[in-house]
Amino acid sequence: MSTAAPDDVRRRVEELREQVEYHARRYYVLDDPEIGDDEYDALFRELQELEERHPELASPDSPTKRVGSEPVSQLTKVRHELPMLSLANARSAEELRAWIARMRGHLAREGIEDPAFTYVCEPKIDGLAISLLYEDGVFVRGATRGNGEVGEDVTHNLRTIKSIPLRIAAAPPVLEVRGEVYMSLPDFTALNERRAEAGLSTFMNPRNAAAGTIRQLDPKLAAERPLSLWSYGIGRVDGVRFGRHSEALDWLRARGFPVNEDVQVLGDEDAVVELCLGWEGRRGALTFEIDGVVVKVDDLELQRRLGSVGRDPRWAVAWKFPPTTKVTTLQNVFWNVGKYGDLHPFAALDPVHVGGVTVKLATLHNEEDLRRKDIRPGDEVIVTRAGDVIPQVISPAPHAVEREGRQAPPEPPAQCPVCETPTIKREGEVFTRCPNRMCPGRRWQLLKHFASEGAMDIEGLGEKQVDVLMREGLVRTAGDFYRLTPEQLMNVERIGEVSANRLVERIQASKDRPFGRVLFGMGIEGVGGVTGRNLAQRFRSIDALAAASAEEIAETPGIGPKVAALIHEQFRDPDMLALAEDLKALGLRMESEGAAPGEGVLSGKTLVLTGTLPDLTREEATERILGAGGRVTTSVSKKTDYVVAGESPGSKLEKAERLGVPVLDEAGLLGLLQSE
Repeated sequence: MSTAAPDDVRRRVEELREQVEYHARRYYVLDDPEIGDDEYDALFRELQELEERHPELASPDSPTKRVGSEPVSQLTKVRHELPMLSLANARSAEELRAWIARMRGHLAREGIEDPAFTYVCEPKIDGLAISLLYEDGVFVRGATRGNGEVGEDVTHNLRTIKSIPLRIAAAPPVLEVRGEVYMSLPDFTALNERRAEAGLSTFMNPRNAAAGTIRQLDPKLAAERPLSLWSYGIGRVDGVRFGRHSEALDWLRARGFPVNEDVQVLGDEDAVVELCLGWEGRRGALTFEIDGVVVKVDDLELQRRLGSVGRDPRWAVAWKFPPTTKVTTLQNVFWNVGKYGDLHPFAALDPVHVGGVTVKLATLHNEEDLRRKDIRPGDEVIVTRAGDVIPQVISPAPHAVEREGRQAPPEPPAQCPVCETPTIKREGEVFTRCPNRMCPGRRWQLLKHFASEGAMDIEGLGEKQVDVLMREGLVRTAGDFYRLTPEQLMNVERIGEVSANRLVERIQASKDRPFGRVLFGMGIEGVGGVTGRNLAQRFRSIDALAAASAEEIAETPGIGPKVAALIHEQFRDPDMLALAEDLKALGLRMESEGAAPGEGVLSGKTLVLTGTLPDLTREEATERILGAGGRVTTSVSKKTDYVVAGESPGSKLEKAERLGVPVLDEAGLLGLLQSE
């Protein structure tokens, strides 16, 4: 039973909340941290412990609420005080100029001749529009756009997004901030990899992932998914006035709201057209998905005079990029076998030109997604290229589901399409599986994974080469790569003496890959690249990992009980143990070299790598630092001990020099590692 908190505890809680929010903003919004992860975690844990000890100090704006509160029973409706309007579209320079001409015509009828327009231009994020309501500086409610008039209350999930301020200083009595919740492409890829490794369904695209996460009833699920926010405007605000939209964005940025750095103010319509065309070419290089550019009149008085037409404001338009979707006929659904035996459906299509390429095959993700979309052979379907790269089937064309005589929905095969072993589906799993570890399709996936860039990185062993070696009977397990001889390879079609010798040399050179990479390459379900390195750091050898209990494995950073049990189970499999013993006997690194965590010449030191080093790759440098007991982070702060800079170091070197952080070149790093 708690007692009333003393004044010093109350002051400490307030101080901790301010510090945690401040440092979270430095990290998640400004990408400019001042302290290391360990120090931030210590502040956060201290705040959590004080709030648990003194529940009367609990506050909805505490940063500890970001980890997820209790689930809600349902999403309640919220009426927006000011409608969240949609945007009219412009798909060409002519249409954008026509929009400007219409605005001039409307203002002329209002008695304003030849207005001097300036325009605010920003990338149109492909995410989910939301409204954030603050009262006296405290975040009290968040809602989806819905139909523009009425949305859904998703406050419990928005609190988990670290780039959304829970409290703002010098705030007006009422403030409504509008923005777009999205998931970055790197975060989306990492999330799908984690879900696939855990046997869960993957998301179709970042927008679906963000929208599905925001509408979860359980905020703990939302807290586990990496969502971000771009703020793009203000709805209702009491006590503050702005003359221009760009002023409002600057005001938001100054109060800790993330505003896209690519927002530009332009005074000429030719410059606006040029910028929009430029964004069309740049979209593939961004770390988030955009589907156009939003152009707004900057002057808020002119916005007021222009008003709206229906649900569209006259003073804003969305320059939409050309569509990357087409309609074609689905010929059939086939199934691929993954490296863990998981069966994945894919579509055979009537050839169609999408986004500059001819598409004949497209992913259907997984059987749950296939069933949910109700896609059947013979249907006309909508095809797109996700991220302008991966073809995928979005859905049947609207008229296809009404067609008489549709074929039955496709089902996962009762037998593996490669080895004909009866398939299984475990309770609670998304995927139907082939249980045969020696299935040729499954072995091909495992072998090309072993040789892939993220694992053993054996140049010259791509999927075609692995397929040839399997068909020739030269490779059955990963260990067989290391038994290959030039003479054997020279008997394979299209492999000459020079190529054979070079490939054998590259395979043998891969024996120097660190233990964490070997663990990843072995194809242990639930072990990705980062997890492999963490397991290698914790257990230090394959024997120690194989002997560990599920509970011990679960103590590894980033591994929960479910994945730990899965890893533990696989090390009870005789085939997995035989592979580990074989790789160890062949001379691969099956234990971590150097100091254990917390020991070594770099114990307690934090280093940041930037630029290209003369001889060491980024990963080799990282492994050497970890082997000496150090830590490697991605951001420079006052707590960074050293920055290791190579060629083209970028802004990290500038920041290190500004903060007075010692800078080393490769020789300096090697000297540090060799010092006593």
